[in-house]
Amino acid sequence: MATPPSFTIRDIPVYGDAVLAPMSGYSDLPFRSICRELGSAMSYTEFVPAPGILARAEAVWRRLLFAPDERPITFQIFGAKEDELAEAARRMEQLGPDIIDLNMGCYADTVALHGAGAGLLCESAKIGGIFKKLTRAVSVPVTGKIRLGWDDATRNHTTVARTLEDNGASLIAVHGRTKAQAYKGRADWDAIAEVKVAVRIPVLGSGDVKTPADIERMKQYTGVDGVMIGRAAIGNPWIFARRERRDVPFGEAADMIRRHLSLSLEFYGLAEGFSLFRRHAHKYIFAIPMADSLRNALANARSPESVLDTLGAYEAGMVAVS
Repeated sequence: MATPPSFTIRDIPVYGDAVLAPMSGYSDLPFRSICRELGSAMSYTEFVPAPGILARAEAVWRRLLFAPDERPITFQIFGAKEDELAEAARRMEQLGPDIIDLNMGCYADTVALHGAGAGLLCESAKIGGIFKKLTRAVSVPVTGKIRLGWDDATRNHTTVARTLEDNGASLIAVHGRTKAQAYKGRADWDAIAEVKVAVRIPVLGSGDVKTPADIERMKQYTGVDGVMIGRAAIGNPWIFARRERRDVPFGEAADMIRRHLSLSLEFYGLAEGFSLFRRHAHKYIFAIPMADSLRNALANARSPESVLDTLGAYEAGMVAVS
């Protein structure tokens, strides 16, 4: 008997309940590929600006490249203007995504203060208009990622969630903090549960999921259909395989660092690939002797060869000590 999907985004089945979150500068094709192999149930691209899509900016379009085995693949877009978003979504659809997602959760002032990202949460009626246009503009499902509101005084997560559903959204991902909180304080899982109760479409919960046990705990506490994991997956893609980070031996982590480096260089080329890889490298180091020294060496490495030499020297030292 075939295994049933964990949830369905309109007519698209999703097998699995843990998903790598879209993170600017991190959830690129190399890292997404690693997380998918370890169990992330679907892929979200880094968010791309609607004006960049319309201007055919090469760097923007490259963020939408994906591997065939990443399906279902979601393209995430951000912007503040209804017509721009709709036209950008039409053009994005030509690249073959399974889903298009609107980012309404980015807290960065460079985005939110211009009315995009979390800035949209201040205008729930505008969100309704955007989704009405988006769902008419494309044939694939349209989804949304939100926060709880701009700040504690203006939390409107259930209103926004119902507005999304009423205007054609097929799924909502909700981070349990406000724009003002950024990543400070504790994520409000009660508020995530309120979103789940408020709508009939699938809901993904996000915030303070740091271990495999947290995945199950959030699902049980909030009733969400799946869990979205962001910062806790950086340097720990094994969370998608339901493995505790402390159970991953250094040799396996070192092999993953080498693999991540190779994928990044292959995708971006030497200079950019190495620069973007370094954001991840030191995050893979966990609970080993001289961890701080090794992290610093990886963070300050100046070439792929120096990364490989550093890892090799550390492994040789471990063998010598044993």
